[in-house]
Amino acid sequence: MGHGGNVIDELMTDHREVEEIFGRIEALPSGDKDRKVYADQATQELVRHSVAEEEYLYPAVREHLVNGNAMADREIEDHAKAEQLMKDLESCDAADPEFDRLITTLMSEIRSHIADEEQNLFPQLRVACSPEALDKLGDKVRTAKKLAPTRPHPSAPDTPPANKLLAPGAGLVDRLRDTLTGRGKHD
Repeated sequence: MGHGGNVIDELMTDHREVEEIFGRIEALPSGDKDRKVYADQATQELVRHSVAEEEYLYPAVREHLVNGNAMADREIEDHAKAEQLMKDLESCDAADPEFDRLITTLMSEIRSHIADEEQNLFPQLRVACSPEALDKLGDKVRTAKKLAPTRPHPSAPDTPPANKLLAPGAGLVDRLRDTLTGRGKHD
């Protein structure tokens, strides 16, 4: 969950981890129950990652990048689409015909989002911010991921200050639910 390094390195490591989970999903046949386990793992990682970006990365993008407001708004819009897909996936098991459509759409959306961040946003941020500022953002993102929700909450606020106030409480409840249900764990 926390990898160390500056914010860009931290988030790119998250991207690789999610891609690895997607690969596991794609390697299994349609209907395999482990596809749901991996989808839950991907959701947990993606929600934590998204919350941390919304709390710290996107405000920095707004502050430091030319056209930062438009970039941050577009990224938050991508998150909202993905979060709704993850919410819809929650109620599907791997044998549900809707599961394959939803997981395929989610993987496509996330891969597009990752490519946009890595090719456009991250290089601009690396130029606009000092190494020290990027390191501090990395620390904040790691802390936010530890406290963040692990389940999609599409109606929750996605911009400061409300998201920073509500996310830790939702995260605590989500982690408790995950522990009690064994969500994201193999049998």
